[in-house]
Amino acid sequence: MSKDLYVTWDEYFKKIEGLAKIIHSDGWDFNQVVCIAKGGMCVGDIISRIYDVPLAILSAESYKGEGIKNKRGGITFSRDLTKTTPNLGSKVLVIDDLADSGITLEKSIEWLERSYGFYFSEPVKTGVLFYKSVSNFKPNYYVDYLDDSPWIHMPYEKYETISPADLR
Repeated sequence: MSKDLYVTWDEYFKKIEGLAKIIHSDGWDFNQVVCIAKGGMCVGDIISRIYDVPLAILSAESYKGEGIKNKRGGITFSRDLTKTTPNLGSKVLVIDDLADSGITLEKSIEWLERSYGFYFSEPVKTGVLFYKSVSNFKPNYYVDYLDDSPWIHMPYEKYETISPADLR
């Protein structure tokens, strides 16, 4: 098993564009993006811009711990979606940065179906940049399948250890 995969900003944005191409090649005509915050926010924002569809944000947290960034805890969801439209779209694409265990994606879809399922005209689909072999959930769309399931270091992680005072 490979221990770590380091992703640069350039690679990160190319993977987002790659995800947009993969979704487009499927021909699915979705009308809403729901990104899972925090990891899926930038990915979801760019996908919603490319496809010119509304973006909603579902805040979820599963990695917790004092000084431990890679320890999985229970999943906590926000009380509601953050969105700019009065209703959620009927064809929803859920976006996250990766499918690690798959639990966050699976539980997010359950949460969406319970809270907003009456809007859906078809099943929710999912898209990620990285799909790990250890995931129990297979996303509909993904850029890279990682058979060795490395720990992925995204380029924005450096900001998790920087304080405002550090920027001086």
